[in-house]
Amino acid sequence: MIRAERGLYGGSGPSDQAEVCSNVKCRVDEPSVPGLGADSVLRALVAVSADGLALLDRHGRFTVLNAAALDVLGLPADDLIGHPAPFPLGDADLAGLRDHRRRTVWLTPDGRRRDLEYRLVPLAGGAYAAWFSDVTNVLRQQERLTAITRAASSVADAGSLRGTLDAVANEIVMTANIAAVQILAIDNPSDELRVLGMAGFGDAADFVQRLSACRRLGARVRFMDAIQTREPVVVLNRKPAILADPTWAPLHEIMDYPNWDSFASMPLIVRGRTIGVINAYYVPGDDPGPSSLAFLEAMADHAAIAIDIAAHLARTRSQAQSDERRRLARDLHDSVVQQLFSMRMQAEALRSQVDNADADPARMRSRAQELADLSRTALADLRGLVFELHPLELAELGLVEAVRAHAASLQARTALVVDVQAPEELDFDLAIEIQEDLYRIVQEALHNVVKHARASTVAVRFALADRVLSIDVTDDGCGPEPGPERAAPTRAPRATLGLVSMRERAERWGGQLYAGPHPTGGWTVKVTVPAAAWHNQPVEETTSR
Repeated sequence: MIRAERGLYGGSGPSDQAEVCSNVKCRVDEPSVPGLGADSVLRALVAVSADGLALLDRHGRFTVLNAAALDVLGLPADDLIGHPAPFPLGDADLAGLRDHRRRTVWLTPDGRRRDLEYRLVPLAGGAYAAWFSDVTNVLRQQERLTAITRAASSVADAGSLRGTLDAVANEIVMTANIAAVQILAIDNPSDELRVLGMAGFGDAADFVQRLSACRRLGARVRFMDAIQTREPVVVLNRKPAILADPTWAPLHEIMDYPNWDSFASMPLIVRGRTIGVINAYYVPGDDPGPSSLAFLEAMADHAAIAIDIAAHLARTRSQAQSDERRRLARDLHDSVVQQLFSMRMQAEALRSQVDNADADPARMRSRAQELADLSRTALADLRGLVFELHPLELAELGLVEAVRAHAASLQARTALVVDVQAPEELDFDLAIEIQEDLYRIVQEALHNVVKHARASTVAVRFALADRVLSIDVTDDGCGPEPGPERAAPTRAPRATLGLVSMRERAERWGGQLYAGPHPTGGWTVKVTVPAAAWHNQPVEETTSR
């Protein structure tokens, strides 16, 4: 142990050493090194211990400490002897045998937080022996690994980019030494920034506008260096400098809110291109060290992947919309345009017969009937195309009846038997926007059945359980595995444009979509939407406000 004087810090002389050895029942009968007694061996072992060792008096104050204890606590012996220890005496292990490790927090003189793991054993005479070690880095590493795992999960389950990156920012802030975080995207250094995720700040809705004002005043924005150099930027004691700089005045109120001091900016790099930064604001006394920067780099990778996925989905959505327009144009040409052309030919033939004095009335009636039939068919097809563009029946009939109407139209055109099943007691009140997305999911699923499944029947089932609305579309066609009497599979659970569109429609309302083989054969598409979203705005809108 270390005394305040004469070799060990605390106590008054050699007799104390023997008492300590007796109290902890230390037994060294035969010293392994000739010439060294039990007391010398004990002192040597205590001195070389890498963990903190200390004795406390009956009031829980330090009386004896070894060198490692002084290093962990960050104070000299004179400041610690007589100082209350951070270990509650009620945590003492009365048996002295069980591994009762507990944790506590110690603040060093410079304000740094240290997490200590300790054991406390009562000694004779009311004193206590304490063992402790600094586990701050271990705990932070565990927190960072947990945050990285949760961030990866949020990217995989992303319903919206802003929601995903807010989640990533929150995971970073949950680590012990970071007070606030921003995730910013920028396409060009001269462009305006976009805030994609933020945590730890107060009301910072106008952050981008205030930052632009600072840049116009000539403020040096250090995270722009990270974007341009594609390397991390670390600035110690950044907050006092910002608050003292008049060019940062528009942001003083926002930047003063979190309790932070130093700053680090990590570039977001994907496909060899820098697309933004993560800015981390560290609590006072905690500087961005190598392990913390490695953690930020891992989180930056997740954020960059999320942004890249969102951009890919936007391109996919645009492609899907373009494909849908081409399909509608093709359907319009193949049905209504052809029918109108036939109607024109029939009308011209009928006119020529009317102009003929020897016209046969029966033949004229036949041509007129053909013209009427063509117009009726053309009108029905045109209404079907209009309904696909915007199903007006949703507002008038509701989702279930609109699906039944579409099923009847599909059955008439294709001979596919479509059975729409909904309990009579089914009662839900959905916003019209949700109804339209759910209708489009069913419509796309039925379209895929007609196009790929070679099915004879398909069932559309509505159900409401535990305030979750579910709709599943199940056919009896060819699933992913060929049966003994079935042809080779034509479908597989892969991310086609149609499937991406269906999944996006479900996730924008906080729902989920499954598409895959049915246990009894065929194929199932199932969508679920929780009641919490029934009257809300889409996820993309609510998370961006």
